[in-house]
Amino acid sequence: MSESRLGVGFIGSGFNTRFHIQGWRGVRDGEVLGVWSPNIKNAASAAKLARDLDVGNAKAYKSIAEMVADPAIEAVWLCGPNQARIENVEEIVDTIRSGRGELKGIASEKPLARNVAEAKEVERLVASVGLKTGYLENQYFAPHIEAGKALLWARGAATTGRPYLARAAEEHSGPHGPWFWKGNLQGGGVLNDMMCHSALIVRHLLTKPGDAPSTVKPVRITGHIASLKWSRPHYAKILKQTMGKDIDYLKAPSEDFASVMIEFETADGTVAIGEATTSWSYVGAGLRLSAEILGPEYSMRWNSLDSGLQLFFSREVKGRTGEDLVEKQNAEQGVMPVVPEEFLAYGYTNEDRHFCRVFLGKEEAKLTFADGVEVVKILMTAYQSAEQGKTLAFPGRGLDKFVPAVAQGTWRP
Repeated sequence: MSESRLGVGFIGSGFNTRFHIQGWRGVRDGEVLGVWSPNIKNAASAAKLARDLDVGNAKAYKSIAEMVADPAIEAVWLCGPNQARIENVEEIVDTIRSGRGELKGIASEKPLARNVAEAKEVERLVASVGLKTGYLENQYFAPHIEAGKALLWARGAATTGRPYLARAAEEHSGPHGPWFWKGNLQGGGVLNDMMCHSALIVRHLLTKPGDAPSTVKPVRITGHIASLKWSRPHYAKILKQTMGKDIDYLKAPSEDFASVMIEFETADGTVAIGEATTSWSYVGAGLRLSAEILGPEYSMRWNSLDSGLQLFFSREVKGRTGEDLVEKQNAEQGVMPVVPEEFLAYGYTNEDRHFCRVFLGKEEAKLTFADGVEVVKILMTAYQSAEQGKTLAFPGRGLDKFVPAVAQGTWRP
């Protein structure tokens, strides 16, 4: 690759990787040149998508080591399942350490790992070979979040004081793949899967632009989890039919709803509150992302389903189910909101552009693996709080050895 364009390889070939590849049409500083997946057919399909979209002459690799050893691959995006994260990173590091390959950086999807011990191990492994890191948190880079935060702080906070309350939520009807639903593989339920977004966003909104996250310090966390829908017998049966016989929420459920309240202390000595909610039991048009922030004389609100574009289909319009209107689409009739270019609206394009520039030495990383570890600590403290039924000081005790009951298969709603 030239010095101005980064050669990127993807680990994983599923839904998430394809969102990145679609969003790459707005990335000038990098090209998608490789994909590896345990399923070579899926890897080839994702690589073809990249070629068809003209975002890079991508090819499928037979192994992670082969991809890292290719001089054309200068950075890797980790987009595989949570349970494979350490194994994938170990293969990358072993290839570099043995002298068979070189990389400029590695970026990882959220969450960084399933628990604190694994997150620290991922961070340690990558640091051992001196790589730059990027924590892929797309909502941090969503245009509405970026613009809203900048304007709110420049106008409202600058004249009447810093914000004191932020809310964020991600809600939909449930994940695409079976492994997400298995607590032992994914690391938990919806709290581990999606609260990583919302918990980071509330802190981000409460942090003055240009200041370090440490200026808004989490000090107390209250977590709550529940299985509201998918452990009901009727829906547990549907889940087993659609995701496979191993997914039995009557015997081994994961939470499909989670809420977390985070109390922060700010650098100027004030208190700020973050309220975060996530759900796999949401009923609506499809995926809904929302954020809100309030200060002394101002507020901000964002709802991804308020897209400005709506379609209407009468009951006479019948066709196949799909996700062509919005991610996690739940219906094909009635008044339907449409989110055009979801990859842009959700922040994928902006984050991929940013981390390409980071690994090329053109920008400083806004989020690194250290931030990913901090988010996992918040999630695990929230699980501890939910299990103990009380508010806990942050960080919770014994986080390095803590594994949520949901992940152990012992949680019962």
